[in-house]
Amino acid sequence: MDADRAALAANQKDRKKLEGDIQSTQQKISKLRDQMLEAKTNEQYRAFQNEITHFEGDVRKSEDRMLELMSESEPLDAAVKKAESALGDEKKVVDANKAKARERSDADKKELAKLEIERKAEAAKLPARSLRTYEHLRKRWHGSAVAEVVEGRCTGCQIVLRPQFYEDVRYGSDFYTCESCGRFLFYNPPVSVDEPTELAGESADVQAS
Repeated sequence: MDADRAALAANQKDRKKLEGDIQSTQQKISKLRDQMLEAKTNEQYRAFQNEITHFEGDVRKSEDRMLELMSESEPLDAAVKKAESALGDEKKVVDANKAKARERSDADKKELAKLEIERKAEAAKLPARSLRTYEHLRKRWHGSAVAEVVEGRCTGCQIVLRPQFYEDVRYGSDFYTCESCGRFLFYNPPVSVDEPTELAGESADVQAS
């Protein structure tokens, strides 16, 4: 759009200059015709006539060029209008997206403030030493201070835990940290897809009894 606007502006500038040139040349022709009426010899008369003819040729050339520029300006003008319309539509979409982004940002800020309050409340329940260790690990590992243990492996550093330590993590009630990366470890026992069915069956038996 900027390129078409620049081309259209240059086109209009050239047309304006040509209009000025034509007007100036026509004034010269008018003066020459007045002077030609005062010519005393045929030679002077022909000289004025030749000069007028020359300037009239310049006017025709300028007028032809004016027509060319007008023809060239039509597609440029249409392209600019089309681009402006497309840009207007795009701005509407962008403004709508920005409004949604602001709404989402405001909601996220409220949620973050709520979580910060909850975090402080939960952090206050932890032993001071464990909390200091957690904050140190969070900075060290860019926010990733906790890792799940899956199949005897720390998912933070992918190191396999010692068998006894793995058992401690699975069944112990204390805080455990990975012996390799230092992250706090937690274990989620696998859930069998058959459990809900079995539980439902047990519940039905209890109700029947």
